[in-house]
Amino acid sequence: MSEAAKESSNSSNSALARILTLELVRVAERAAVAAARIRGRGDERAADQAAVDAMRAELKKLPIDGTVVIGEGERDEAPMLFIGEKVGTGEGPKVDIALDPLEGATICAKNLPGSMALIAVASEGGLLFAPDVYMEKIAIGPGYRAGLVDLDAPVVENLTNLAKAKGVPICEITACILDRPRHAGLIEEVRKAGAAIRLIGDGDVAGVIDTTKPDETGIDIYLGSGGAPEGVLAAAALRCIGGQIQGRLLLNDKDKLARADKMGIADPKKVYSANEMARGDVLFAATGVTDGNLLSGVRFRRDGIETDTLVMRSSSGTVREIKARHQDVDKF
Repeated sequence: MSEAAKESSNSSNSALARILTLELVRVAERAAVAAARIRGRGDERAADQAAVDAMRAELKKLPIDGTVVIGEGERDEAPMLFIGEKVGTGEGPKVDIALDPLEGATICAKNLPGSMALIAVASEGGLLFAPDVYMEKIAIGPGYRAGLVDLDAPVVENLTNLAKAKGVPICEITACILDRPRHAGLIEEVRKAGAAIRLIGDGDVAGVIDTTKPDETGIDIYLGSGGAPEGVLAAAALRCIGGQIQGRLLLNDKDKLARADKMGIADPKKVYSANEMARGDVLFAATGVTDGNLLSGVRFRRDGIETDTLVMRSSSGTVREIKARHQDVDKF
């Protein structure tokens, strides 16, 4: 390809990325609004289905040849937005899509803080193609040397290294951990080391992103195991906003190992970095469903609907917060 052709191609890809950035905002907004109509009603399945339906309808309109690599589950578990499903018009760049139409369905059903609609896009092959299993994770925000924390290091060592790098005693470090029985030992270790804990019921993508603004969120580090899909989405966000994450798939039975092998996971014990879970130019968007540290939830007004969205791009490091008012309520 000639230099002129390369320059033209790069310019075209850049323009397309800018267009897709705005389109992803609309995709996330539609899913968030659909879920918000059912929030607080105690029906997490209905809220999740509403978000899935809305997100899928918007994705069908995008000028892309997209494949869902992180979605609602494998095909036999999810009727729509399953792993491997094709989305978009089929005309346009080949892209990988990671999504969670409603992160924190239980949170939404109870109208608690932190529920969001999430989507990330990268060039074909850019996002980790992983089964819907648990993933061990550790994450911190930007501004620290690479490798400051390590998934295989003792908890006290990671907390000590982070406290030293931040210039504070361990007692001023707060770890975000999902409130699950499986984390009882981890919680005990963190408290024994002298650090504080913020337990969350759901929404570990938000928990990871919270580490990027510790002065605002009070969260310095994310620890523990959660969904692998959420790990890839969190990695996509950190590629854009900065920070470190390491993750390892928990493939602890033959069925999970077989599913991982089918998806091309050669090393079941591999520790993935952010760059390995989300490579190349990555776009990420999140719209609040309920109020949280990152985003305000959807507001239904007499004269329209208000949404709050973060949209980010890794290649430019651009992070935009878009507070929108939608007057044509019928379109939602």
